[in-house]
Amino acid sequence: MRFFGPEEVAAALPWAALISSIEDIFVADNAVAPERTVHPVEVPGRVDSALLLKPGWLVGDVIAVKVVTFFPENGELDMATINAGVLLFSAVNGTLLGACDGNVLTAMRTPAASAVAAKRLARAEAKTLLVVGTGALAPMTAKAHSAVRDYDRIEVWGRSAEKAQLVVDSLLGATDLGGAEVVASGDLDASVTAADVITCVTGATSPLVKGALVKEGAHIDLIGSFTPTMRETDDETIRRSRVWVDTIADGSLAGDIAQPLASGILSLDDIQGDLAQLVAGTCPTRNDETEITLFKSAGTALEDVAAAKLVFG
Repeated sequence: MRFFGPEEVAAALPWAALISSIEDIFVADNAVAPERTVHPVEVPGRVDSALLLKPGWLVGDVIAVKVVTFFPENGELDMATINAGVLLFSAVNGTLLGACDGNVLTAMRTPAASAVAAKRLARAEAKTLLVVGTGALAPMTAKAHSAVRDYDRIEVWGRSAEKAQLVVDSLLGATDLGGAEVVASGDLDASVTAADVITCVTGATSPLVKGALVKEGAHIDLIGSFTPTMRETDDETIRRSRVWVDTIADGSLAGDIAQPLASGILSLDDIQGDLAQLVAGTCPTRNDETEITLFKSAGTALEDVAAAKLVFG
């Protein structure tokens, strides 16, 4: 059995290969992803901590199980809010093949899945990308989106201006941004108004992005929320957008979709399709250059399997 550390995982996941692997697995006829389970974890003096279990497999190939902890208040302690590990088993005889760091794998496969959607939903001429959030996913999201669109400008906004600047600093000189100018945003509303693509990677429990400010033709990519109480955009964002999800089962549990469904602002019939349908070309995509498209990713185990396959070779 072998363990792959963070650096080995990152080296095994170049963006083009990772995006292609995710596209392949979503249309594979032997791919299986049972419903994830989320367990609240009681921590004295803390709130909303959780343990997530996410299994998935390719029949006759491999089984991957990702175990994730979510401790939202870790950010105040300069610690990662999400920690994960992945176990890989043979789907032929059940033997344990190995394990790998799940933090880097998650930080890369998650925005790669959003890039798969943006490749089909964002306008081809999109030039300004706004990253909302300053955690581990923020720089990875900028890089993943840059793998499918050529941006002139990338803005990063966070509640902490210092943390936003740290993300910007980590991206300066990156070769996988296509030469885009990278700057910190000091005004979220102004950045939302100007952005062609908005990607949100926060643990917010109340809306940050105001739908009234989103310009025509924008694409909105929501990654952060994965429980019913988490929310990154407001109701007006949903009203103005055509909506896609990575999977109905997972996407409809996240607050940005679950709350509008509960209030009647959105119905399941309004959801245009899922990631598998987008990749297969069996659902609608963008109709014109003025409509607002929105993709909600809650993360599915198939993305972990696709990434783990590359890591383990």
